Amino acid sequence: MDFLADLWNFLKERKKWWLMPIIVVLLMIGVLIVIGGSSAVAPFIYTLF
Repeated sequence: MDFLADLWNFLKERKKWWLMPIIVVLLMIGVLIVIGGSSAVAPFIYTLF
């Protein structure tokens, strides 16, 4: 959790709000990879790509 707090403080202090969409997209791709690799939903996720 320290990493998230440090990241939030960095974005707030340095006014780097343009990084937020990039971080959100990377997190969503990571979640899709984790879900797609180990569940019954995997064939449906693979058809998206």
